[in-house]
Amino acid sequence: MAGKKYRNAAEKVEQRPYELSEAIPFLKENQVSKFDETVELHMNLGVDPRHADQMVRGTVVLPHGLGKTKRVLVIAQGDKAKEAEEAGADLVGGEEMVDKIQKENFLDYDAVVSTPDMMRFVGKLGRVLGPRGLMPNPKTGTVTQDVKAAVDEIKAGKVEFRVDKGGVIHVPVGKLSFDADKLQANAQTLIDAVVKAKPSAAKGRYVERVTMCSTMSPSLEVATGDSVS
Repeated sequence: MAGKKYRNAAEKVEQRPYELSEAIPFLKENQVSKFDETVELHMNLGVDPRHADQMVRGTVVLPHGLGKTKRVLVIAQGDKAKEAEEAGADLVGGEEMVDKIQKENFLDYDAVVSTPDMMRFVGKLGRVLGPRGLMPNPKTGTVTQDVKAAVDEIKAGKVEFRVDKGGVIHVPVGKLSFDADKLQANAQTLIDAVVKAKPSAAKGRYVERVTMCSTMSPSLEVATGDSVS
């Protein structure tokens, strides 16, 4: 049945760029599955990520979140561990937590924050956390002394974007059940953040193509305008 719904939706897609204000209602009106699908934005960038000076990476807090509260692990000790608990971190631990992750492959969380002094221990977790995009990094604000701010941002809907080997960024921007204006605000916030992160070494057109889809839907090309060239 889902296959038929997908084909019906795909047949309605026009081969032209859609404004965000058009694309989002289309996805909502042509939902394929019965579950609350995630809406995703994919941005093809005119960069070569093999060169460090063309890497595009950053974080942004989506104004309306992602429709779920992330479970946050904070690796800290002393007063910073207490600060993490008071900030609402779901899990807090020190060196013993690092050992648990390393020995038991413990992964019951969605984001990891570490204080700088604990990175000498956390550094051992690269093989476990790295492939899952969970490794704390100063560039994404997850290695910090300001533990409360980091936890608050993640809980509020902070997402990380990073260009892959093919020069594409893939980021969720909410759930299909969100109001259309909230999805549009989230998507535009992400686009603006990626545009702002344009590396000075990037030549030619920076944002080559943007597409939007939900988990089970066909993709729609999104109009970017001249401001992202």
